[in-house]
Amino acid sequence: MNRSLKKSLFAAASAIAAITVTGGAVAFCGFYVGKADTKLFNKASKVAIMRDGKRTVITMANDFQGELTEFATVIPVPVVLEEEQIHVTENAILDHLDAYTAPRLVEYFDEDPCVMYDRMEMMAAPAMSVGAVDKLRKKDSLGVTVEAEYTVGEYDIQILSADQSDGLAAWLKENGYKLPDGAEKTLESYIKQGTKFFVAKVNLAEQAATGLKYLRPLQIAFESPKFMLPIRLGTLNADGKQQLFAFMLTRSGRVETTNYRTVKLPTGMDIPVYVKNDFGAFYKSMFEQQVEKENERAVFLEYAWDMNWCDPCAADPLSQDELRELGVYWVGGDDKPGIMPRRPMPQARDVFVTRLHISYDAEHFPEDLMFKETNDRSNYQGRYVLRHAYKGDAQCEAAEQYRANLPKRYESEAQTLANLTGWDIDAIREDMNEAGQSFEEPKKDSWWKRLWGNDAKEG
Repeated sequence: MNRSLKKSLFAAASAIAAITVTGGAVAFCGFYVGKADTKLFNKASKVAIMRDGKRTVITMANDFQGELTEFATVIPVPVVLEEEQIHVTENAILDHLDAYTAPRLVEYFDEDPCVMYDRMEMMAAPAMSVGAVDKLRKKDSLGVTVEAEYTVGEYDIQILSADQSDGLAAWLKENGYKLPDGAEKTLESYIKQGTKFFVAKVNLAEQAATGLKYLRPLQIAFESPKFMLPIRLGTLNADGKQQLFAFMLTRSGRVETTNYRTVKLPTGMDIPVYVKNDFGAFYKSMFEQQVEKENERAVFLEYAWDMNWCDPCAADPLSQDELRELGVYWVGGDDKPGIMPRRPMPQARDVFVTRLHISYDAEHFPEDLMFKETNDRSNYQGRYVLRHAYKGDAQCEAAEQYRANLPKRYESEAQTLANLTGWDIDAIREDMNEAGQSFEEPKKDSWWKRLWGNDAKEG
């Protein structure tokens, strides 16, 4: 997104500009070698949502680039938030959650086929399947009421209500905000639902006091019967598709969308070993292919797992303190929000994390995202496998058969990679050859050479 767009009001909020209005597994025995985190994607926003009953805590990362005086974000919220319901946290927590749930690349090394030939079949096993409320301010002629004002961390925050969208739009413009075309229509739909508006600007003095060169994530806590993520404001002035990564933290199980298809990404495939040199390029191409196959209207599941463990681990599970910072108030066995457990546990319990990835624009995602929590606790991760051929000088019938089968295996990997990414198959084969994965069948010694070889003569 270019700088001018970054400066505008709703681009600063991006995908998180609108928040909410209303199993067992096979043990992994390979090596984790890479991950596809959110840094691979431009115009990517991250939001973590803790959801338990009606209780909700939203953590929103800001990817704003530009002069801090130009930052502003408008977020629809279901109620007037008190100061104690607003918090500022650290980027490192969301970064950790991103790393822990990121799709991953793993590798295996074939063993001597003369000793462990049968192990190859085992390695092909299927993948394991985020102040008291002030008195009402007097309404002006625009029909906008400032319900509350706070300074939280480096942000000056106002909670607004409005009677009509054109009045709200005019108020925002008079107060120095830049609105994209079409904003009034989208704002009107939220106003009709009785939505309030959370507006944040940077307090330059408070920002300077932090000593930081970036904006920290904002957090809000509230109760609402509706479990949803409005994304329409973020599409109004978007330059192309936006990437949204939603990390859901729940008690019971996996979260999925109800008004769009939730699709699992392909996982568990063997791909050529040279992909290790640029796993990011592979993953971006693969993801784009899947988006196109689903007509650009699907929400993709990248990870679903109990926070107790991971296999393989792209990062350690989040600590109890990190989870509580994200709103998971029940860790430690105490269901009362705001009360820390007396003795910290070594690992979190009853915390299930779901990672959803949405590539969206206004045309293909005209509605806000509606979610539901399920009881499905089956494990899933985007996982892609490199298998290195055995390079030793094994001499046995099994070794000969193993080497004879390698070209077929390499061709299968090439076809898989082409199907996943849309890359040219001939270019893939060329890259595989350069990486030592040859498609030529190995030459066999003539039977008579083995009959009268050195060993026979010595006999």
